Amino acid sequence: MANRITIKKGLQIPLAGRAEEVFRGSIASEFVKVCPDDFHGIIPKLAVKVNDRIKAGNALFYDKQHPDMFFASPVSGVVTDIVRGEKRKILHVDIQADKDIQYADFGKKQISALSTSEIKSAVLEAGIWFLIKQRPYDIVANPDKSPRDIFVTGFDTAPLAPSYDFILQGQEDDLQTGFDALSKLTEGKVYLSISTKTTNKGLREARNVILTEFEGPHPAGNVGVQINRIKPVNKGETVWTLSALDVAIIGRLFNKGIVDLTRTVALTGSEVKKTGYYKMTIGTGLKSIFKNNVTEGIPLRYISGNPLTGIKIDEDGFLHAYDSQITVIPEGVGVHEMFGWASLSPNRYSAGCTYPKLRKEYRLDARILGGSRAIIVSNEYDQVFPMDIYPEQLIKATIAFNIDKMEQLGIYEVAPEDFALCEFVDTSKLEIQKIIRTGLDLLRKEME
Repeated sequence: MANRITIKKGLQIPLAGRAEEVFRGSIASEFVKVCPDDFHGIIPKLAVKVNDRIKAGNALFYDKQHPDMFFASPVSGVVTDIVRGEKRKILHVDIQADKDIQYADFGKKQISALSTSEIKSAVLEAGIWFLIKQRPYDIVANPDKSPRDIFVTGFDTAPLAPSYDFILQGQEDDLQTGFDALSKLTEGKVYLSISTKTTNKGLREARNVILTEFEGPHPAGNVGVQINRIKPVNKGETVWTLSALDVAIIGRLFNKGIVDLTRTVALTGSEVKKTGYYKMTIGTGLKSIFKNNVTEGIPLRYISGNPLTGIKIDEDGFLHAYDSQITVIPEGVGVHEMFGWASLSPNRYSAGCTYPKLRKEYRLDARILGGSRAIIVSNEYDQVFPMDIYPEQLIKATIAFNIDKMEQLGIYEVAPEDFALCEFVDTSKLEIQKIIRTGLDLLRKEME
């Protein structure tokens, strides 16, 4: 029987627009974009040039520091453009996709017959190593380091989060193959965390893993919270992290011998007329999914990901590499309310007791509702931060870049997403996720 851990601190933001558990179809776009910035911690070097013809699974670029770490094309087609920014930074690689995707053949493999190095080489060569992240620093995992343990989160508690049970239907074999592969990549253990409400057999009955049930509000589904409650990361230790959705992609590589970067994506948000689930590859253009399916006449915020940690995109933006959710909410531009924060409108929502909670769901917009100011000591972070860490002190130490204090306060355990709720409730209006991301990058540069 699985161990059970109850998370009491946190906040389940009652946003309107949860995806209906209905499969709406597959979405394909003429052009697919792959953005190296999605893969934090790498220095991309191109493996293709304009007009090259490629298959799904062929390398688009690789990491300068690890030349054997390739990043696969999600589709077959022709490379039409390599868009660069300042200092010739690669912003994205554009591919004109074939209607019928042709896959590079990596060969089916039996995990039981493979060694650790063979499994690692297979994932690196196929260009899907980016699915594995590491703590500390929350970056693409360093394949040269051996992880103490591997942690997999089998559910998501973010606002309007997709149902892993629904997405993973029929993928039980791929999941188990993925878990078998991961178990050979560490001398430690593979920890799988699921919700008490999880019903998918591929998660509930997974083998070669240590199963833990979590109960409670967001961020109970964050892998950082799970690590903190199961087996925290100490200085000098490295652990790897994945979502169960990405484990299934790794399993498909070995079961089918191809790189299939198709995701089942939840279309969510209060401004979506018809929510639901769609299949698409990473990098797919999203304009068609929004056409005639979102509120008209007001500015909208389009997000690849969830409202707390997702990436802001345009109406003709694309699905980013790690996302299985697309969200549309009001931008809030030009909205003026009588009495401002003092309004007693039932449409107002507060994480605290400022406004009465008269609704089950709220149509919240993207406004910050205030300007940045000095940190207000109010204990508000502690109410939504369930990790055994002092969040306010860690944020202050990170702003000052006091390495000793950062280490003492647990910087090696955290990622920006762990502070998303702190940012939501913050009366100081700080960009806390950006602060933590900058601190982790500077610390990595200093320590490695």
